[in-house]
This record gives sequence, C-alpha cells and structure tokens, in this order.
Amino acid sequence: MIELRNIVKTYRMGDQVVKAVNGVSLTIAAGEFVAIMGASGSGKSTLMHIMGLLDRPESGQYLLAGRDITGLDDDQLASLRNRFIGFIFQQFHLLARRTAFENAGLPLVYAGKRRSEDKVRAELTAVGLADRFNHRPNELSGGQQQRVAIARSLVNDPFIIMADEPTGNLDSKSKDEIVAILKDLNVKGKTIVMVTHEPEMAAHASRVIVMRDGKIISDERRVRETQKNMTDQGLSSTVILGVLGSSRNKYDAAKFFDSFHQAVYAMFANKLRSFLSILGILIGVAAVIAMLALGSGAQESIKTQLASLGSNLLMVRPGQISLQGVALEAGAGTRLTFSDLNAVGELPSVHRVSASINGRVQVVYGNKNTNTQIEGTNVEYAFMRASQPQVGRFFTEEEVLGRAKVAVIGATVLKELFGDNSPLGETIKVNKINFTVIGILPLKGAGGFRDQDDTIIVPVTTAMYRVLGKDYIESIYVEGDAPEVLDELSQNIQDLLSQRHRIKKKFSDDEAFQVRNMADIKAAIEKTTKTMTVLLGCIATIALLVGGIGIMNIMLVSVTERTKEIGLRKAMGANSRDILLQFLVESVLMSCIGGISGVLLGAGVSLLLTLLAGWTVKISLASVILATTFSITVGIVFGLWPAQKAAQLNPIEALRYE
Repeated sequence: MIELRNIVKTYRMGDQVVKAVNGVSLTIAAGEFVAIMGASGSGKSTLMHIMGLLDRPESGQYLLAGRDITGLDDDQLASLRNRFIGFIFQQFHLLARRTAFENAGLPLVYAGKRRSEDKVRAELTAVGLADRFNHRPNELSGGQQQRVAIARSLVNDPFIIMADEPTGNLDSKSKDEIVAILKDLNVKGKTIVMVTHEPEMAAHASRVIVMRDGKIISDERRVRETQKNMTDQGLSSTVILGVLGSSRNKYDAAKFFDSFHQAVYAMFANKLRSFLSILGILIGVAAVIAMLALGSGAQESIKTQLASLGSNLLMVRPGQISLQGVALEAGAGTRLTFSDLNAVGELPSVHRVSASINGRVQVVYGNKNTNTQIEGTNVEYAFMRASQPQVGRFFTEEEVLGRAKVAVIGATVLKELFGDNSPLGETIKVNKINFTVIGILPLKGAGGFRDQDDTIIVPVTTAMYRVLGKDYIESIYVEGDAPEVLDELSQNIQDLLSQRHRIKKKFSDDEAFQVRNMADIKAAIEKTTKTMTVLLGCIATIALLVGGIGIMNIMLVSVTERTKEIGLRKAMGANSRDILLQFLVESVLMSCIGGISGVLLGAGVSLLLTLLAGWTVKISLASVILATTFSITVGIVFGLWPAQKAAQLNPIEALRYE
C-alpha cells in the first residue's frame, strides 16, 4: 500500500542542518498495525507526516498503491489526504467553536459529502459519543475529545489511519479505550500507522519500527497475520487517478456553506474586533452616501435655479471704456435706450428681447415693511426668465406703455408683508407710491449672493419714470433662436451697438458693451458643482479605504490566531482554494454588513441634514449601488492578501504553530 524509497527530509536550525529523516526505505502493506517508536527527535513524527502527505521529502520516492505521488502539487495531495487518510493527533485539534458533530463531519465538507449526516452519527455512536453530538470541545473530557478525533478520521472511510501519539494526553482508562478502538479498526481491515514513545502502546501493534537519528534501526513483526491485499482494500492506482482527476473540480456549494458559517462563527467569537472592523466600512459607506446625496441635491437645486435664468439667453450691459488713457465710469457714454432695444430685437436669430432696470426700494403694507429689490421689465421678461406667475398674472403691454402702477412680487416679499394671506388686489407702497399686487412669482431660491425671491417686478417704464428716476436702460435680455447661434449673435450685438453709439475701437481699450452668455455661466456653475460632488465623493472614499485597511489588519490577525485551524483543515483535505475562500468570505461578509449598515446610516444622515439644516439632498440608486459595490470590492481586495497568506501555509507547520 505504502512504499518509501530512500526518503530524506532536512531541517535547518540556524547554521545547523538536521536530517530528521535520513534515507529511509519502508513498505507498509494493507491491513497492518504499525507502531513507530523512538526518542524525541528521532524522526518518527516527521516520517509519519511524510507518509500522511502533510509534509514533502526533499528527495526519494513515495509510492501509494504502486503510483509515484512524490511530484504531486498541494491540491492533489489534499485530495488524497481527504479520500485515503484519516488523522488522529495527540493534541486532538478540534475546532473550539464547533460541536462534536460538526468536528467529526469536517472531512465530509472537503469531500463534497456535507449531507452525509447519518455517517457522522454512526461514527460518533461507534466511539461511544451518541449523547455528546451537540457538545463543544470545552464540554468534553480529554478521552471524549480524542474519540471525536477518531470519529472524524473515520467519517470519510479512509484506507489508512495515521495516529500521532493518540494517547499522549490521556489517563490510563482513556488510553485503554482508545487502544481498544484502534485494534478493533485494524481487525476490520483499516491500516494503522501509530507514532508512540510508550512501549506498552507499541505492544498492541503487529509491527514495531524503531528510529534513531532519522534512520530505522529495527523493524520487528511481532504477530504474523493474514493481511488483506490492496485489491480487497479497494485501493489501487486507478482509484488514485480518479481522485486526482476530480481534485480540479470547481468549488463545491458545501464548502462555501461551511466557509460562510465559519465566517459567522469567527465574527461572533470576536465581537468587539469584528464590530470595529465593520465600523470602518460603515462610516466610509455612510460618508459616500451622504456626500453624494448632498452633492446630487446641490446639483438639483442649482439646476432649478439655473432654469430661472432662461434658455438661449444673452445679457447686454454697458461696458467700461477709456478715452486717452482715462477710465470712465461703467456705462458712461454708452447708455442703453429703447431704440437700442428695438434695434437688437430686429437682428437675425433674435427670438425675444426685454429691457431691465434695477434698484433698492422700501415696501410697506399696513404695519409691515421690508427693503427689497425692484426690477422694471417688459412683458417678454416673463417668458424669457421663466417668471410666469403661479398665482395671478403678469402685467400687459398696455400697462407698460401706460406706466401702470402694478407689481408682481416674489415669495420672500409675500412672506414678509402678507404671511399666509393672499396679496392679489392689495395695495402696497413702494417708496411711498401705491402699487396694486397682480401676481406672485414662482419660487427660484437663493442664487449667487442674493435671494431671487426677494424681488418685485414692475413695468420698465414705471420703474424708470415713477420709482427710480432713470431715463436709460441698464441691461437688455436677448433670447436667441437656438444655442448654436449665441456666439455669432453676441458679436452681432456688439457690432450693432458700437455702430449706433459711434464707439471707435481706436479710442477704447475695453469692450464698450458686455454681452454675457448665460449658457456659459450655467455650464461653468454645473461643472463646478460636479467637481465639488466628485471631490466630496473622493474624500468619503478615502474613509472607505481606511476601513478596508482595518479589515485587512484584522484578517491578518485572524490568520495568525487560527493557524492551527488552517493546518487542521488542510490535514482533513482542504486545498488552497478552500482556505482562500474561507477567509475571503469572512472579509467580504464584514464588508457587506458594514456596507448595508452604511447605506442605512448615510440615508439617515442625509434626511437629518434636510430636516435640521434645510439642505437639499438626493439619494440616488446609483450612489447606493456604487457604495455597496465599492464596499464589497474593498472586502475582496483587502481580504485577498490575508486569505492568500492563509492558503499558502504548510499544513504541518501550521499544526505545529504556537
């Protein structure tokens, strides 16, 4: 069954080289009960680890059922351990957070037989633990723990049992019970290889091998028995090839289920540490959600305000000119008039035009008063600047020509003077002049450095001659037919006005008239807002990355703490992928919990900002998906290194880790 040819295994201890196994050749037939004895450091345990595929020789050949398996990779060796070899350790090596039933069934997980619960029950019952299925290791005696280990070694029906000092930590009564179990297994056809330093234990074996300084010094067969051949045992080169061929199968659902449960157990076993790891992701995701919601809300608010500027809009104002190096006051010598307004309105590609004049006034209604802005405009202004009244009406062309004392008021003026009462038809005093309120402007909100709702709009002629005492227009709003004509139209307006006002370029250093493209202003504001949103998102993302680093640190600590567990799982047949996924699932699970909690917290913070600060926020599905996806990605990226570190551990070194 097992044939070793000139096996050598060397360890380096500083500058000293120790040959733990020095040229050992050995054959073990099916059905034998072999005891390997020797003093500490003789190499007996190392030899057993090599036979159990937990360790690799530096040189020599290992033949299993006649097939050379020396050059197999780690995953293939893991499959052979799982299918053909059962281990019983001196330290028991039971998972502390698992019940006796779950510990005994561990090899089935890596064999893809998780649902074989009857087999687990049968083996535990056979070793006398029928009433201890749901007990954890700390609730069992040493003898009972070793029985669980024996049941675990048998649950996958292996051909060979490797027992390393199986009674070393037991009392006399428990020793006798364990020996009786091993002898019974041998009688039933199991091949037993037992390492021991106790002669009374070796006395139960049919063959005793004694080692010293890495070499076999004696090999005694005490009892001649009729051994079952390999065909009877069912172990052949063909069977080995079948197992090796299936070792590359894709990941089994049972393994993922076990990894998920192990992740949950690990989190609950270290509640505070897990909570702090989750907290880092939670804060990061919450920050991303809140910042993106705040930025998106700001964008929506600004879009609403920009809509009030109108579309395809140009604003014409007098510029500042200098004559012979002397700077004149803005607008001096370039006053805009109604004839300029009409001339601009006749240009090609002009859809609408409106005059504008502004000033500050004192408005009184009853015993209430407020200081606000007044703007005189034409009728077209309502369509150009999205200022059609929500309640009431705008003034008419006849009222503009007749300098009518009518006013349309903004929401802020309405609140200051009328509260919740209707202002329509009421008379207000604007700089001691009576005006009739005929409409209420739509809400526009704060824009720039002023409140756009804190205004009164009156006919331009009324503002000029009755209120502000001006005989010129301060600015002209021009609406183009389409966005693509605005640049050409802007130049045409400048040329027209310069010609009308006889402005010669040689006498001016600056533009005589300023034509502002409101579309450019809107684009600049939107770009700035988007930049701020991205900046806020990046700042929040940094917090999420910090949380990811915290998870990585915790996972590295977890790998160190659970090194023996990793070694045990590999001994039971877990391959590198199994261990990788186990720790990766744990990392991603913490990230997912933190991500979902962060989304809820971020949404709550956003709503709180709306309620307490009055800020506009908008939680989009895209931001939730982005934050959640990013948190999962963080769990994978930052959990991958610790998981790979765990997967690369040598099984025997992991089992020996202190």
